[in-house]
Amino acid sequence: MGSEGPKAITIHVTGFKKFLGVSENPTEKIANNLKAYVEKRGLPSGLSLGSCTVLETAGEGAKSQLYEVLESSVVVVSGDKNINRTVIWLHLGVNSGATKFAIERQAVNEAHFRCPDQLGWQPQRIPIVVEDGSITKAKETSCSTESILKLLKNKGFDVVESDDAGRFVCNYVYYHSLRFAEQKGHKSLFVHVPLFSKINEDTQMQFVVSLLEAIATTC
Repeated sequence: MGSEGPKAITIHVTGFKKFLGVSENPTEKIANNLKAYVEKRGLPSGLSLGSCTVLETAGEGAKSQLYEVLESSVVVVSGDKNINRTVIWLHLGVNSGATKFAIERQAVNEAHFRCPDQLGWQPQRIPIVVEDGSITKAKETSCSTESILKLLKNKGFDVVESDDAGRFVCNYVYYHSLRFAEQKGHKSLFVHVPLFSKINEDTQMQFVVSLLEAIATTC
C-alpha cells in the first residue's frame, strides 16, 4: 500500500444543453459555473475538479464529442507517474418531472427516444452498442451509490437512488461512459437533478459540491 503514493482524485463533470421541452437546462448552468463556485468554496485535500463540459443533448450525432471529452482525461492522467490518481466522471442531467435528486445506479443498452434529440435522431428500441448484445443488458456504476446517498441525506438533501436513467440521451451517455470507464480503469456516475423551479440554483450548486465530496470520500 505504501508504494502507491499519495491518493489523488480528479472528478470531471458534464452537463447538457437544452432539449425539446426543456428550454433552460439547469445542468448547463451548473457545469458552466462550477469551477468558479468551487474556487470560492474550496475542496478537500486530494480532490480536484477536472474539466466541466456541456454536452449537446444528442445521441449518435454527438458521440464523437462525448468520446473526445472522455479521452481528454486519459491524456492528463498519463502525465502523473508517482500519484495514485483516481479519475471519476460525474454526468449531470435534468429530469423535468422530478422534485428530488436521483443517483443513477446503472445504464441500459437501449436507445428508445420519446422525442427526437437536438440533432433530430429518434431511435426506437435499438442497442446503444450492438456488440454488447441485447437491449436488456445493463452496466452498473462501480461507485458506492448507497454510501454517497447516505452522506448527502445526512447533509439534508432530498435525494434518492434510482435503477432507471430512462432511455433518452442521459442513459445513452451514461452507458457509453460506464463502458469507457471499465476499459480505462476509471469510474462513472450519473445524477439526475430537478429544474431550478423545483430546487433553486444555489441549493443545486451546494448539492453538486457536496456530491463531489461524497464521491471522493467513498471511492
